[in-house]
Amino acid sequence: MCLSLALTGQAAADRIRNPTAVFAGLDKITGRIISFEVAVDETVQFGALQLTPRVCWTRPPTEAPQTTSFTEVDEVTFNNEYRRIFTGWMYAASPGLHGVEHAIYDVWLTDCKGGTELVVDPKEPEPPVVEEPRRTRPAPARDVNQQPGLPPPGQRIDVLPPQGVPVAPRQEPRQRFFPTNPGRDPSGSN
Repeated sequence: MCLSLALTGQAAADRIRNPTAVFAGLDKITGRIISFEVAVDETVQFGALQLTPRVCWTRPPTEAPQTTSFTEVDEVTFNNEYRRIFTGWMYAASPGLHGVEHAIYDVWLTDCKGGTELVVDPKEPEPPVVEEPRRTRPAPARDVNQQPGLPPPGQRIDVLPPQGVPVAPRQEPRQRFFPTNPGRDPSGSN
């Protein structure tokens, strides 16, 4: 009996598709936290960050709670250039692990709402995972007098370029939030 349970694996739970993602944003300069809602596939600007959630999933009340959103985050520089700094899944249950940490602004998912469409995933058993034996690599020889992590003496140390990938904005933000000047949108569209 235990063998049959181990071979069947764990089935995926049903999900609810939601039209709205709820985020929280922290302005590290003022210490203000703002909660804001973003419709799926719409862009909202929080400080210098533009967020676009692509999907937002929750679980039915009968399942263990899990709220996730696939989100794209772009940074707008002073030169009005856009850099993709985050593309991936955000989990409301672990905002410290799956949020965006920027030099001035932090953003994380708090909830998804408005969903009624239940998406049922097929309940097929997963194949058992077969682990391959690990191969060990020989450690490269290093000078015992050299500090770990630094290049050998005489080699150049380069500074990292700005993080993120340059991108073109896909759409104008629907709303803008500037926590350092609440209620004021410098573009005049507020």
